[in-house]
Amino acid sequence: MDKTSPYIGLVRLFTVSAIVLLLSAGNTQVTGSQVACDPVQLSWCLQSIVSYLPPTAECCQKLKGQEPCLCQETSDPTFGGYLLLPGAKPVCAACNVTYPYCH
Repeated sequence: MDKTSPYIGLVRLFTVSAIVLLLSAGNTQVTGSQVACDPVQLSWCLQSIVSYLPPTAECCQKLKGQEPCLCQETSDPTFGGYLLLPGAKPVCAACNVTYPYCH
């Protein structure tokens, strides 16, 4: 009988738990208009913002859904800085999303 089986099972459980935790780690908040503000959704656009590539349909969909939250999300320590990069303006324009000029 293989004595490493319980160990492998625990490693798998830990790995799956860690992935679930990371995927749900965004600071989800609901605004008055019932939009779920989740900076993790900006991750769909990171490649376009950083590489000046045209945004994907998924990027635009996620960005449009976060449009009311973008000023608030610029202060997110993980994803907010990407909105301040020069590549964020063309991505917003391509997705018909108003670039956040925050006070």
